[in-house]
Amino acid sequence: MNLADGLTAVTGGVARVVTDHNRVVVLVMLVLTAGVVFGLTQEQRDAENGASESVIEGTAVHDAETYLDARYFDGEDETSTDAVYIQGNDGSVLNKAGLLAALDYQIAVGDSASVTDALAGETPGDSIRNPAVPVAVRLADEPDPDLATQRQAVADASPAAVDEAVRATLAEAESDQIRQFLPVDYEAGTSDAAGMRLLLTVTDGADITDELGEAATTVSESTPVTVFTTAGLQEDVTQQVLPELAWLVVPMILFVLAVILGFAYRDVTDVVVSFTGVVVTLLWTFGLMGWLGLLGQQTGLVVPVLAIALSIDFSFHVFMRYRERRGTDDGIRDSLRRSTAAVMVAFVLVTVTAVVGFVPNLTNPVGLIRDLTVAFILAVLSAFVIFTTLVPALKTSADGLWERFGFDRTAVALGKGSYLGRVLGGSVTVAQRASVVVIALALVVGAVGGVAFTEVDRQQFQDSDPLSDPGWQSELPGPMAYELHETEAAQQLSFADDQFATTGDDPDSTFAFTQFLLRGDVATAETMQALATGETAAAAADPDVVVNQGGVVDVRSPLTAMQELAADNPDSAFAAQFAAAADTQTSDPDRLRSLVPQQDVPATLDAFVEAAPQATRLLEQTDDGYASMRLLVPVQGGFGDDRATAMFDIEEEIDGATAASVTAVGSGTLNDAYIAEIVDGIVTTMLLALAGVFVVLAAVYRIAYNSATLGLVTALPIALVLALVFGGMLLLGEPLTAVTALIVSIAIGLGIDYNIHISDRFATELERGADVGTALREATTGTGGALLGSAVTSTGTFALLIVAPLATFQSMGVILALTLAASFLLSVFVLPSLLYQWARFVRREGEQGLRQSASSSD
Repeated sequence: MNLADGLTAVTGGVARVVTDHNRVVVLVMLVLTAGVVFGLTQEQRDAENGASESVIEGTAVHDAETYLDARYFDGEDETSTDAVYIQGNDGSVLNKAGLLAALDYQIAVGDSASVTDALAGETPGDSIRNPAVPVAVRLADEPDPDLATQRQAVADASPAAVDEAVRATLAEAESDQIRQFLPVDYEAGTSDAAGMRLLLTVTDGADITDELGEAATTVSESTPVTVFTTAGLQEDVTQQVLPELAWLVVPMILFVLAVILGFAYRDVTDVVVSFTGVVVTLLWTFGLMGWLGLLGQQTGLVVPVLAIALSIDFSFHVFMRYRERRGTDDGIRDSLRRSTAAVMVAFVLVTVTAVVGFVPNLTNPVGLIRDLTVAFILAVLSAFVIFTTLVPALKTSADGLWERFGFDRTAVALGKGSYLGRVLGGSVTVAQRASVVVIALALVVGAVGGVAFTEVDRQQFQDSDPLSDPGWQSELPGPMAYELHETEAAQQLSFADDQFATTGDDPDSTFAFTQFLLRGDVATAETMQALATGETAAAAADPDVVVNQGGVVDVRSPLTAMQELAADNPDSAFAAQFAAAADTQTSDPDRLRSLVPQQDVPATLDAFVEAAPQATRLLEQTDDGYASMRLLVPVQGGFGDDRATAMFDIEEEIDGATAASVTAVGSGTLNDAYIAEIVDGIVTTMLLALAGVFVVLAAVYRIAYNSATLGLVTALPIALVLALVFGGMLLLGEPLTAVTALIVSIAIGLGIDYNIHISDRFATELERGADVGTALREATTGTGGALLGSAVTSTGTFALLIVAPLATFQSMGVILALTLAASFLLSVFVLPSLLYQWARFVRREGEQGLRQSASSSD
């Protein structure tokens, strides 16, 4: 017995067991399902969402980041920053109530032993930065007052006195430091701010989330303002995203499925059995994911939608092939055994090639992509098992029950009707008359799609805000309404994100920042001018990217630090030397803040380091002089190309003004480097997946039908599917991100499904003695009808993801819908032309695996 005969014997044997012992099979599958579903109760591991740092090793931005860490941060204690926000319920928090709340909070956490142990400083005052403290010190009017004295001073002051103290404090030279704790839209010179924040510097790894939250709740209950911390809120909101999306999308999917399946099957029993298979497949997928610890928010919505699409596809083939094979005089078991055995071969091919298409993604450096890949593989395997065992067994039992009551269970397969038969069969007529033209047009379209790949926008992640009001989705009835943005946690998170810049861990800046590393001969007048140019460029940058408070961008550099030092000490020796280096003489603080050294720069830098030892945080002093400097630009949080573009623009401005090398290092530029490397990996992954599919199909078709070339022809349209998908992404403005790239690569696993069903049916009909034209017609009208039902259902299912108010899910839905639509069209309208040409030339001229028909291929 050869391998082909062995495969046929195995599939036939499984089909016989399933149909002859249907009740036993149903019972066994229910027991197995219970065991698999128990995986939902297992402890889940933490998701790895980011990419490994090794991905960008060797890039300019990574080399610069490594240099900065070694020269400017080596040996520092690792710390992190926790933020606590104070929000005014009816106006400004820069009043007595807001200041008292801030002081009460610091007193409360200072009394907690667990908090004080976690703080990085020697005393709580060293680690808690509170904008209310300098105002309270001014009101106390005594040297070094403790917190209790400060609080009493604020409590005893009149509202007018508090307002005057706030304005005076913010107007002082050090106000730039205080304003970092106020909203980004705070206007200088006013005492009006919708909120403020306290920042606590804690030792890295310390978890005081509960203590900070309890203190916030206690203070909020006793004051007219709201105090909260976002540490626990983010986790709460994240856990609510999936249920909100599920209630929004799943009912729509089920409704569409019911309508389409009802139209396609025109049989309530078949719809119910199909739905049962879909549900059990979902249970198996989630259960297996649970056993592997893969259940998480990131995989929670896309994976079940994929499992539903695969299940519907398998379902159509099980039911439609059964309807084709059952004649008026045939019994249920024999007909279902033959049809199940026939489609099982195709299911094996689909499962193997889909897994081969997915497997290369397991090498992806992004942990989320690897987890999704495993989940997709589990979904494919689950669908294969359920629709080759449980569903045929249920179908046998259901039809047997109905026929015992006298109901006729024969039906016409989709695609065999007069209208669809003509439409689907038209591709065979075109193949016989103009297959070369069809193939040429397909190749042209594929080439255009290949060019589109180079033009598709690249991003690491899409900037989606699950907390914003989605619009009509929030007005749907009942639990379908997406109302996450209306929860207290979401509103507090939105307030923090919208009103405040992202916090950073650098002790010189409250904000997150992008560092511009200047290396080489930096102790020059042109480099000083380059720093001034960088400051000007940052001030003109997009305020959605760069933190701009009332027209002020808090740029830090050796130049700004020298200007500030000279202005704060205008009569000092350093101020005189700094002014002389700028070729002037002045002791005016405002004038000193605008000077740029034009001569004696090395000596000026020496004097700066001597006068301010902390200067070494901004420039690197060596035995030979100065090797590097850094300029810090405060930036907003978030992802997107605009982050990197803005920083590269500033980098270009600085680079054009100095001979030193300039490299921007921050979240935007690092993300840009990651996506560049990941996209290169995606290309490799897709090529590997394509090569794997070609090899596997060639080998399997060689075994099953003694024709490796038929396997290669079957795989060829998948390359065209990828090209069409990239073309569609370009036209629709969909970006290529780490996640959507995975979805595109999944096109290989999903798209090959349709081709396999057509070519397998074509090969089966040839072996049964049909001529090429008849075999193609049976494949396109019979199997093509099932593919049409599957394509419409699956495309509709995926397309419904566009109603999710998150850009990532919308892109997934669009790309998967494009993939399935393109796969169906190519399999039914292009693949027949390829098969026709294969039959004319390859099959006739050497491969004898498929029995030659007596008639011509025409």
